[in-house]
Amino acid sequence: MGEIRNPIKKSSIEKKNKILEKGFTLMCEKGYHNVNSVDIAKYAGVSTGIIYQYFTDKRDIFIEGVKNYSSNIMFPMIDILDNTKIDKNNLEKILNSMIDSFINTHKMSKKAHEELIAMSHIDDEINQIFKDNELKMNEKIVNTLKYNNFNVKNLNEKVHIIIGLIDNFCHEIVYHAHKSLNYDEMKKEVINIVLYLLKD
Repeated sequence: MGEIRNPIKKSSIEKKNKILEKGFTLMCEKGYHNVNSVDIAKYAGVSTGIIYQYFTDKRDIFIEGVKNYSSNIMFPMIDILDNTKIDKNNLEKILNSMIDSFINTHKMSKKAHEELIAMSHIDDEINQIFKDNELKMNEKIVNTLKYNNFNVKNLNEKVHIIIGLIDNFCHEIVYHAHKSLNYDEMKKEVINIVLYLLKD
């Protein structure tokens, strides 16, 4: 196997990105263990040899895909914070928007999320990527709240609880869908808990 190339030309970068996108999508749709490099090459419209110019193996593609995915699903929610001045008067409205954004990104990538969660239980590197991104998001939200004068005791720990709460609510809607539950009311309860945690 030859040396892995780091593409510089635009066409080479586009080709690598196409392999990454198609390969990751295919593995998420069919399951990591049900796809091989030949399948990825066919789906991406390239030869198997081209794949090995840019990636060591299918796991290499999957790991890169995980890094992109975990950022894409978490950080649209952060963009709302970055583009809005936060205070106690508009916090409820912002929380509504953040939760809606998080739900939408989960819905758009439902199959990917299911496969990634499964893989995170058996692959330490994938699990670590999720942990690292979770901590980055936690730190980003804490710093944003501090910048906007939310001087709350144990803010780091409270934000971690809040992220877990919102994530669990999103999973309930996207994956569990219990018909006996009123999700509009549940969303209000989630927001009320968050507002309570962020009180002085």
